[in-house]
Amino acid sequence: MAELAVDLTYATALIEAARERDLEQQILEEGMQLVEILKAEPDLKKFIAYPGIAADEKKRVLRSIFEDRICRELLNFLFVLIDKRRAGRFESIMKAYRSLHEKEDGVLYGTVLSVVGLDDMRLSEIEGQVSRLLQTRVHLTNEMDAGILAGVKVFIDGRIIDASYRKKLDELQADMRRS
Repeated sequence: MAELAVDLTYATALIEAARERDLEQQILEEGMQLVEILKAEPDLKKFIAYPGIAADEKKRVLRSIFEDRICRELLNFLFVLIDKRRAGRFESIMKAYRSLHEKEDGVLYGTVLSVVGLDDMRLSEIEGQVSRLLQTRVHLTNEMDAGILAGVKVFIDGRIIDASYRKKLDELQADMRRS
């Protein structure tokens, strides 16, 4: 939970700096492209997160790879993360940044847990239901969790919508104890 707060703190600082320079969309696009590059190149991701390598060396390598390919502000942000030993959190910070950016545009991002993976049609149906409930556009990603037994559990904007069988069984058990 503390890591989520750290991610949000850095994402908020980045979006405020981007807003001052009118670079919000550019940083979002370049940051998400960088996330994909780090996924495709796990050695680079390990390199920037590894604490045994000097920060100056990491910065030199990143500068040689990304200078003139991403905006100076995003590169400097990466350098701050390296100095603060938070470079390994870049992906989750960018996800938080995207959520903040989209929230300003009226879109909320969240996660729906299900026992099995949801197909695009079912995921879209759940997005529609949650959008109507929250009266805003919603984009959900699906993660699997066998612990909910059946049904779904949605995490969005600090809220939980629990329509899982696990919750129903827990409520039934609590009712039986009270009787």
